[in-house]
Amino acid sequence: MTYRAGEPGYRRISLALFAAGVATFASLYSTQAVLPELSAAFHVSPAASAWSLSLTTIGLGVALLITGPLSERVGRTRLIHLSLVLSGLLGLACAAAPTWPALLTLRLLQGIALAGLPAVATAYLREELHPGTHARAAGLYIGGTALGGMAGRLTAGPVAEAYGWRSALAAVAIIGLVCAGIAGVMLPASRHFVARRTRALSARAITDPALLALYGIGACAMGAFIAVFNALGFRLTAAPFALGAGAASAVFLVYPIGSLSSAVSGRLADRFGRRAVMPVGAVLTAAGLLLTLSGHLAVVVLGLAVLTAGFFCLHGVASGWVPVRAHAGGVAAGQAASLYLVAYYAGSSIAGSLAGTAWSLGGWDGVVLLSALLIAAAGALALRLRKVPAIA
Repeated sequence: MTYRAGEPGYRRISLALFAAGVATFASLYSTQAVLPELSAAFHVSPAASAWSLSLTTIGLGVALLITGPLSERVGRTRLIHLSLVLSGLLGLACAAAPTWPALLTLRLLQGIALAGLPAVATAYLREELHPGTHARAAGLYIGGTALGGMAGRLTAGPVAEAYGWRSALAAVAIIGLVCAGIAGVMLPASRHFVARRTRALSARAITDPALLALYGIGACAMGAFIAVFNALGFRLTAAPFALGAGAASAVFLVYPIGSLSSAVSGRLADRFGRRAVMPVGAVLTAAGLLLTLSGHLAVVVLGLAVLTAGFFCLHGVASGWVPVRAHAGGVAAGQAASLYLVAYYAGSSIAGSLAGTAWSLGGWDGVVLLSALLIAAAGALALRLRKVPAIA
């Protein structure tokens, strides 16, 4: 029997995957808040410094093509535990990297190690929880990833300002290992997982119009979001704001709004349907982006908060919908979830790198233009989903 909301098993799964999401995304984005410091320490350009994040997301995206199918054979929980511990240890190694190529290599390896959790999390939820709680639980998990993204950036900025970027990366790695311990103790073993031979890529996984639209939404929404936050440190530490690294990283306090948004969006999707909720997320994201054009810091922060709420609405609903749609269409849930995340991190890697170029060529206006085009594409795909025949 699957766990229902309110049962001890449901609470343990929610807490464990929340902690796992914190660990994974704190590690993934640990360098984002210190990109200006890395640029100065290693004498590389802003666009080059962004590779410390882009290579990590590339490694994660490529590894998802392996870890997703692998989880169909070895199980979900084993892969989650291995991913969390190994990525934390690699995070400590990044803090000791002697050269820029060494740091980039370690960050690439860390991205590969991080792939274990996102490859299987939503598939694990679909297998172990009652169908009526899927969207809500997926929203809570995405909320953990939002808090992790905040914790990594908010920890790294002030620590880097006080003690240097090496101490900053070490502090984030320790947070990741602590969360790995929590997940190790709390996460229940799979009760409904059935090992199966790795399937060849299902044709439906790459032809179903709803799945394709969801992959595109993940890629475009994440690309827009990461472009803004990759360039944000350079904008806030330059005139007219001229903030220090610690003060600039404080803007990541908007991330709990993402946790709240993903949880609320999951509940609304359960009640009103995913097709009705997703376009709202696109509109919120676009509105927040436009507010960041202001020259007043308070308005910029408000814009970041609205943008964060909109993005996590889109991503939370889309990522939770993928395994449900896949299962209803006879596609392996782990396979479809992996394809979604490959698209998601491809968007992050490409747009994250382009953000540095957009900043160098056009300043903040250039970054906003890049993100606006991506949000418009995500919104168009969300509207298209309203016309796709519903099987799930």
